[in-house]
Amino acid sequence: MKILQKNESSFKEINDIGVVWVMDEAIKLGFYNCNPEWANLGQGEPEVGNMRGAPPRIIQFTIEPGDDRYGPLNGMAALRRAIAEHYNRLYRKDKISKYTADNVSIAMGGRLVLTQIFSILGQGRLGYKVPEYPAYEDLINYQRPRITPVRIPSKKENNYAISSDEFEQAIVEYNLDTFLMSNPCNPTGHVIKDAELAAYVRIGREHDCALIIDEFYSHFIYENGKAADAPVSSAEFIDDVNTDQVLIVDGLTKSFRYPGWRLAWALGPKDIIADLGRAASGIAGGPSMPIQRAALELFEPERADMETQALREVFSRKQNITLKSLRENGMICSSDANSTFYVWADISLLPPPLNNAGTFFWELLKRKVVVVPGYMFDIHPGQQKGDIHFEQHVRISFGPDEENLKMGLRRITELIKSFQQHDT
Repeated sequence: MKILQKNESSFKEINDIGVVWVMDEAIKLGFYNCNPEWANLGQGEPEVGNMRGAPPRIIQFTIEPGDDRYGPLNGMAALRRAIAEHYNRLYRKDKISKYTADNVSIAMGGRLVLTQIFSILGQGRLGYKVPEYPAYEDLINYQRPRITPVRIPSKKENNYAISSDEFEQAIVEYNLDTFLMSNPCNPTGHVIKDAELAAYVRIGREHDCALIIDEFYSHFIYENGKAADAPVSSAEFIDDVNTDQVLIVDGLTKSFRYPGWRLAWALGPKDIIADLGRAASGIAGGPSMPIQRAALELFEPERADMETQALREVFSRKQNITLKSLRENGMICSSDANSTFYVWADISLLPPPLNNAGTFFWELLKRKVVVVPGYMFDIHPGQQKGDIHFEQHVRISFGPDEENLKMGLRRITELIKSFQQHDT
């Protein structure tokens, strides 16, 4: 029997990651949600509540007597069917192979969906590129050493994405079994779509490399400074929904603007979905019945289209406001960022020491503005971090409502001008 020494714990220490650490530092200085004195341009959630052009928000729902019982591990059949029909309507109208309820697994949040997916991966090599969503680091680490993470570098000139040709080269060079990516990408706002996205799916199929595609920002799509007409999903390019090894992860958090509902799903081959249900038995026990029942209304076609088109209209306007302000202040923002509600801003031309992401972050906290330093997105699961990357980048969110966003941008302007005056 192991004898613990004094002050020795059976539990390991868990460090904050990415936005969690950022928000903890802001909270120490008085930040709290909806505090009107603060501009949270670090937030990973869109504005919630009523929005111009969108349907009324759901503010109450009925709990049926049967909802007090445990529900199905993969979610209730009615909601799984509604989600499948949502994808078929948007992306697979002319396809012979269509999604059914058997192709959908529901869980309480995207990170839980990913946890369950990673738990059923066989031993093998999982590729990912950087910069990427920080939570992936811990989620992958929980499954090591069964999963061997492989870091794929990206190029600045391609807005830190990798082309389909580079993707294929990476599969061959690193002998990848699985590839994980957010598309649209958090943090860069780059979106892989059309022929390039079709190539990703085809290459994965040809090389027997499973794809795990985080599509949480699939409806935040813009073109030439305006709202795009339609969302983007790899579901459009899958040949057979039951043989192509593509798992799509999405949820109500971003595109439907209900982050607090903690409802997400995986879409994929029915045999893999069945395994996810078995994994849920030992991980989460299945999703909430009342929340699932309330969510059914959100997938009514007219309502869903009204919500997501309004979202693109409102957020494309906020993107334009954000880009104009940041560029006028000397930040370099890619012209190829046509999605999400983030700007991946290069601050290298700002007056020192503001051209360092850490300094920029701390100086803005003094002015009650939150942003996320770029190095938070240089993830290294299972590896010691070497050289620091993206220390001259910050992720700036235009998720807040327009007035709060403008307040934050004004304070960023004031900060930069104050340092410019010091230089003169």
